[in-house]
Amino acid sequence: MLSLFKPKTAGWVGVDIGSASVKLVALTKHGQSYQIEGYAVVPLPPTAVVDGNVEIPGEVSDAIERGVKVCGINLSHAVTAVPSSTVITKRLEISNAFVGMELEEQVQIEADQFIPYPLEEVALDFEVQGPVDKAPELNDILLVACRRDDVDSREDAIDGSGLKCEVIDIDTYAIERTLPLLETGESGGQLVGVVDIGAATLTLNVFKGNKIIYNREQAFGGNDLTNMIHQQKGLEVAEVERLLSTDELDSDIMEMMVLPFRQTVVQQISRALQFYYSSGSQGQLSKLYLAGGTSGLEGLPAMVSDEVGVPSYIANPFINMQMASKVNAARLQKDAPSLLKACGLAQRSFDI
Repeated sequence: MLSLFKPKTAGWVGVDIGSASVKLVALTKHGQSYQIEGYAVVPLPPTAVVDGNVEIPGEVSDAIERGVKVCGINLSHAVTAVPSSTVITKRLEISNAFVGMELEEQVQIEADQFIPYPLEEVALDFEVQGPVDKAPELNDILLVACRRDDVDSREDAIDGSGLKCEVIDIDTYAIERTLPLLETGESGGQLVGVVDIGAATLTLNVFKGNKIIYNREQAFGGNDLTNMIHQQKGLEVAEVERLLSTDELDSDIMEMMVLPFRQTVVQQISRALQFYYSSGSQGQLSKLYLAGGTSGLEGLPAMVSDEVGVPSYIANPFINMQMASKVNAARLQKDAPSLLKACGLAQRSFDI
């Protein structure tokens, strides 16, 4: 019988392990449309993840487990990512006579020449992209490699939560998947920037089409504000983060600390764009999306637009999605910018 109604496809949970929190997003897909089934943002102890490294997998596991309960979902598989700064990518050209195990062995031989670690300490993966344009007897191979410890610690954290880690992705690939959710029309080859202002890092990604052509990370994030309030007002870090997320800080703290910090954020974004433009080979951005928890500071997009001369908007990958009835729409709108990477990871499951 011909079915006129495409079935809903359940995906995996996207798990973004950050320095200050874990973010979970669960999506399903109905035809070409996504629906968000649940999400969670769960804080982490400050020692659990340091400089992008999962130092205490058990604490991360506990946070993920709590997040799954908050989501209220039945999904049992997950996908997460390693930071692009920990990954080596390289394109290889290898004879198409090599297939199967022979190709894998040849890739390892090639990889051993440029990876600065013993291969037994490295997690490798590769994908055949197709024939080389000017030499069809060769295949274009995309190789990715990172320290095995970076992969194993994330896998252990997820598996310890009761979920099963199916895929370790790269964070830039996850962000790439979300751009079509932000850009509803054709970009026409224009350059679009996404600034992710996390707890410890600010990352600028520049897109041409749906591909990232520029990526740069700098040490700056919302922790700077949290620690300043903690030190000067004597509030516990967890309480400061709660007050910031619920807009419950008193007016004196807002006036003395939060508003000046907002200007610092603008300056850091301007600095990131200066580095981008000084790279020389790229053009002017047509628009800028602000993501990450710190992007929620009131009035930030307008201030950024005025400073850098580029129209700036809050990133919300869920704006055109259906929502399950248990998802709080108002809360999701506030949390959406910090869920960009987790959303892109959840999308990964539909690429399998």
